[in-house]
Amino acid sequence: MNVLEKSDRPWGRYEVLQESPSHKVKCIWVKPGKRLSYQRHQKRSEHWFIVSGQAQVTINGVVSSLEVGDSLDIPAGSLHRIASIGNSDVIFIEVQAGTYFGEDDIERVEDDFGR
Repeated sequence: MNVLEKSDRPWGRYEVLQESPSHKVKCIWVKPGKRLSYQRHQKRSEHWFIVSGQAQVTINGVVSSLEVGDSLDIPAGSLHRIASIGNSDVIFIEVQAGTYFGEDDIERVEDDFGR
């Protein structure tokens, strides 16, 4: 599969697998003990499918655990974050749907890395 974009982040990395005007698909790796910023998007919703590892997910203040095979939907405007709580990377597929997929549609409410 051709990777359209790769990006290393302080919490891990991601690869863009597919992109169109209506959706974007990413594979995301979160290092053990790391988490993404607590954030929301105005112009897109997301669907996460866990393919490896143990994840702790926070959606609008509600914390839950996800394991391999679990998935969840994040409506546009919802605060969300994912953390890797096991001894290995959490790997998940993120499907974004909406009208705009730029990184500047990220509103960070809390961030471990000062972004």
